[in-house]
Amino acid sequence: MTHSWPVFTAAAVQAAPAYLNREATVDKACALIREAGRSGAKLIAFPEAFVPGFPHWIYLDRPQANEHYFVELVREAVEVPGPVTEKLGQAAREASAYVVIGVNERSRRSMGELFNTNLIFAWDGSLLGWHRKLMPTYAEKMIWSFGDGSTLRVYDTEVGRLGTLCCGENTHPLARFALIAQGEQVHVANYPARPAGDTYDLRRAIEIRSAAHAFEGKCFVVVAGSLISEEMREILGDSPEKRRLLGEGSTTFTGIVGPDGGVIAGPARDQAEEIVYGEIDLEAVIRPKIHHDVAGNYNRFDVLSLTLNRSPLVAIREARAAPPGIEITGPETWRLLDELRRRVGSASPEELRALVEAFLGSLPSA
Repeated sequence: MTHSWPVFTAAAVQAAPAYLNREATVDKACALIREAGRSGAKLIAFPEAFVPGFPHWIYLDRPQANEHYFVELVREAVEVPGPVTEKLGQAAREASAYVVIGVNERSRRSMGELFNTNLIFAWDGSLLGWHRKLMPTYAEKMIWSFGDGSTLRVYDTEVGRLGTLCCGENTHPLARFALIAQGEQVHVANYPARPAGDTYDLRRAIEIRSAAHAFEGKCFVVVAGSLISEEMREILGDSPEKRRLLGEGSTTFTGIVGPDGGVIAGPARDQAEEIVYGEIDLEAVIRPKIHHDVAGNYNRFDVLSLTLNRSPLVAIREARAAPPGIEITGPETWRLLDELRRRVGSASPEELRALVEAFLGSLPSA
């Protein structure tokens, strides 16, 4: 007896960017997308901040010595949407594959503000959405602003319900549960490289995180890690101590993890630019949920539940006059009215209905 759940090939890309060069890195990404598409991949995952690269200098020197790198990073960052998303979308369309790729996103509200963002493209080249890293990790706070709950979403696609988190977010229980509770079936987790001279075992950390999310969520996890190339060591290693820290290579993990937490494809070889391919059969998600379905019958939402704030972080909230005939007395009502005005035309009917009900419920009783 056949079933209706997708069976497809996923691809996890392990590669280094053309460092701090947006155009060349996008060209490389497009070539890799087309290569994976020719090999039959229907989902292609790239590393964190792949375009135009991860700011490794934050771990190599004091902040003031590296400000020139930050200027370069902002210059080479990506506007979303914009020419880069158009080009990547075209490559996704040519490959007829869903693509998740990490970029440094340039803010539209403040010159010099960046976000660590994963872009999600559909097989037809359209930009399904993007996720901004909620909390930059450790020294990353010098580079990236905070994301918000408006991008913590799962997308219903032809390869299953697809979600993504950036690097250290895959350690965050509540962020992971927010995706699991939205029915996530395929999860893309992407990471940078770690200099080989660093004592932190990034490879082991990624394996633990990926297995934990796959096992707890009973989902597939496609993991894409980056590399530190010789070119990057030349750019960043301008002192003996930095060259020592960078080492002769880098550590990361690239592969595919199944719903039981076991590696089903990969991992990629150390220091090798490689695409790891693996088959994903979504029916394999069902059987493990007999034991632990933390988004369903293995939970007590009357005892434990999660509040997800979808409100985007904005610099200005405008106070406007109330519509004729409506008395507005509380700040929550004003907030909901502002949210309604902003979301009309972009929110789903279900989201609009919920906003309208919340707004009406906040009005004073007649």
